Amino acid sequence: RYEPTWSSLDARPLPAWFDEAKFGVFIHWGVFSVPSFGSEWFWWYWQKEKREPYVKFMEANYPPGFSYEDFGPLFTAEFFDPNQWADILKASGAKYVVLTSKHHEGFTLWGSKYSWNWNAVDVGPKRDLVSELATSVRNRTGLHFGLYHSLFEWFNPLFLEDAANAFMTRKFPTSKSLPELYEIVTKYQPEIIWSDGNGNAPDTYWNSTGFLAWLYNDSPVRDKVVTNDRWGVGSICTHGGFYTCSDRYNPGYLLPHKWENCMTIDSRSWGYRRNAQLGDYLTIEDLVKQLVETVSCGGNLLMNIGPTHDGRISVVFEERLRQMGAWLEVNGEAIYGTKPWRAQNDTFTPGVWYTCSPKEGKVNAIFLDWPVSGTLVLGEPQAKLGETQVKLVGYEELLKWIALGEKGIIIALPQLTPKQLPCQWGWTLQLTAI
Repeated sequence: RYEPTWSSLDARPLPAWFDEAKFGVFIHWGVFSVPSFGSEWFWWYWQKEKREPYVKFMEANYPPGFSYEDFGPLFTAEFFDPNQWADILKASGAKYVVLTSKHHEGFTLWGSKYSWNWNAVDVGPKRDLVSELATSVRNRTGLHFGLYHSLFEWFNPLFLEDAANAFMTRKFPTSKSLPELYEIVTKYQPEIIWSDGNGNAPDTYWNSTGFLAWLYNDSPVRDKVVTNDRWGVGSICTHGGFYTCSDRYNPGYLLPHKWENCMTIDSRSWGYRRNAQLGDYLTIEDLVKQLVETVSCGGNLLMNIGPTHDGRISVVFEERLRQMGAWLEVNGEAIYGTKPWRAQNDTFTPGVWYTCSPKEGKVNAIFLDWPVSGTLVLGEPQAKLGETQVKLVGYEELLKWIALGEKGIIIALPQLTPKQLPCQWGWTLQLTAI
């Protein structure tokens, strides 16, 4: 049994499925999807920081006295089809999904009995969105279902009172945050708890170690649940399950601890933005590059989309997800279930990243640019004459190669027309006996 101490909790082995999965989809959805302007931090930027674009947006488009709470009934989700969402998630090649059950605005996407009249069953859609998506994902896909949950809430009076008392009182976590966490675990049995938003309070205020001890010892998901590292001031990149370290974290080198790169297809926001320009969205080439770099360095990629207030996954997000799925359809064996190799990227040719499939005895070299010369020079592999084989994934014949002394190999790529290429945006060479 795990004790409610970091030393005990941090010793828990991470369930193996998470490292093998490599790729997940994050979904930021909530009342912030109604104004869908600027950022999911809309309420804070408008009311607390009074940022000019947000203040002007409200003055120009809403009547005087319109409050953020008035957006609640406008979060309608009339086009939300959980089966369609599940099918798109499956098509993306992702192995897990993380839905925002509650963001810093405090609005819960399930009918929480601890969030009276500020939840999706009482207000807006009048539906349990968490339950509907969980059911569809479990019925139609093999994806692991996870939930994001914000510890703090910007404007909750109980939280503000505790903060004014320098967190010496604990009204908010005992009556709101912790009961919600127990509620979503018991009710929906998520396989990931993606915690966020410490509100500048320490983990002792949140009783994070007490909750995690229950989660790992006695909860219905104790054997398979995975957690992140956002459990109070000072815990990020130090305590918890996998490390996130910061948003859009992509170090480019191997880390000793399992980590995740959570990032957004819309480079400027996690929530949906009606005013986003095409150039704000990462291209599929950008996204494949992120995935390959992340996995080579031992991380998972958690790629975020923001649905609309009426429950649609916009076509640009759907296209990116399906493109990623098409790429993984060909190159998945160089991603899923792999381990980092002794070198993460090539020393000679830029844009080449390595993974290793130890069971199959293969090293995967994923290259993001097809060389004009038709030959690819790799500085890292040590090839053995008569033993080493080189294969382009998705192409039948073995490739010819020449060793470069002690270390390094020149590979002749097949002469293919664009239509004959096994895929676009990046290719995998499988090397055996190196």
